[in-house]
Amino acid sequence: MNTKYFLYLSSGLVLPFLCNSVKAQNPRPATADMPNVIYLLCDDMGYSDIEAYGQQMIATPNLNRLIEKGMAFTQFYASTAVSAPSRASLMTGQHTGHTKIRGNKEVRPEGQEPLDPSVKTIGNLFQESGYVTGCFGKWGMGYPGSVATPNKVGFDVFFGYNCQRQAHSYYPDHLWSNEERVNYPSRDVYSQDAIHEHALQFIDDNKDKRFFGYFTYTIPHAGLEQPDDSIVAMYRGKFYEPRSYGGEGDYAPAPEPRTQFAAMITRLDTYVGEIIAKLEELGLADKTLFIFTSDNGPHDEGGADPVFFNTEERLRGLKRALYEGGMRVPYIAYWPGKIQPGTVTDIQAAGWDMMPTFCELLGKDASWRPQPMDGISILPQLQGREGQKHHDFLYWEFHEQGGRQAVRAGDWKLIRQNISSGNPTHELYNIAEDPHEDHNIASQHPEKVEELKVIMDREHTPSDMFNFGR
Repeated sequence: MNTKYFLYLSSGLVLPFLCNSVKAQNPRPATADMPNVIYLLCDDMGYSDIEAYGQQMIATPNLNRLIEKGMAFTQFYASTAVSAPSRASLMTGQHTGHTKIRGNKEVRPEGQEPLDPSVKTIGNLFQESGYVTGCFGKWGMGYPGSVATPNKVGFDVFFGYNCQRQAHSYYPDHLWSNEERVNYPSRDVYSQDAIHEHALQFIDDNKDKRFFGYFTYTIPHAGLEQPDDSIVAMYRGKFYEPRSYGGEGDYAPAPEPRTQFAAMITRLDTYVGEIIAKLEELGLADKTLFIFTSDNGPHDEGGADPVFFNTEERLRGLKRALYEGGMRVPYIAYWPGKIQPGTVTDIQAAGWDMMPTFCELLGKDASWRPQPMDGISILPQLQGREGQKHHDFLYWEFHEQGGRQAVRAGDWKLIRQNISSGNPTHELYNIAEDPHEDHNIASQHPEKVEELKVIMDREHTPSDMFNFGR
């Protein structure tokens, strides 16, 4: 495995090959060129699951090349630590104290609680700016027939899973093409290949138009299953497999879970390479802003073993935790000619920053919709221009496992745990000095605890569905 990318320090990611300044010599106005945009949001990929962010056992050559040619963020955060609310925050530009969907709320027989259709989404933003919009992958923000299926909230084309729970199987009995159910009675279609093919076709179909692609591939979420092909063969016999996974609930058995997980990461990397190759083939690479990130931190479900792959060792916590490992994720931006190659930034940013970023990209101001946004535009940082604003704080909440809140303000981070008990606990960390969050220093800095508690209490607005069990 090529290890030249691996250089992990306490402050985050440092890439030794090209650490350029992010200031451009001749900045151009944000709206001078309105590019195509592809936002690839994968599912449950941890901060160090790819080589350039510290992974030493899994090959991700295409993502490595994107970082060499683009920009890597070392302190980018998912909108929260689990799927549906993280995606809802991304779609609406509102953090999880304000957006409607703040947890994984199931609707039987298929789907999740819908977005508020009165709050315009990123899809609406691009659609109203003259773009063709497509969503390919997992939705999870409005059950079939609801007010918030993809086609009703800003996407011209949709292909994939409506329901998060259905997406636990990579060989499903059906997917959705717009509002039409596509049945696979023999369960012989590998969903990710089918979704990826539709995403590539979307690029082909709209090569002469402006397009926004929201590619929500499910990899590497459990279950750990995929075609037994050359990618799996790369890893077979490479790892000691102390146990097989027999399957449970929606998850398929995984006789070689470490092999399967590693192959899924490389499979996703292969998809990324094919997307970039398609853009280059069509002459669209320098006309397209491509962003790669994850919806939350790594999982330990379906036989996955993140401790073995060192993910948890680098940052504490997994999916569903508001520690850094549950929320800090890879974020890579690639836009030839606009983003200076090989740049690394430690700016603090989060999923809800995407809406204001895309608003600035498209020349929209805050009056574009009546509901306020919680994020800031990171377009100046991407383009290497002056004028980048910085967050005073970042805020998250989580509504499972007793309820949690977290605030990061500068280097300080406060986590409130077990909220539904009525007697929550508080943990304070200095992330710059203690990135693994090993030392709770709340008792040493009571004034800082109180300062950050004020932000927590202010940023959580009441919700009938998500109110910490109160």
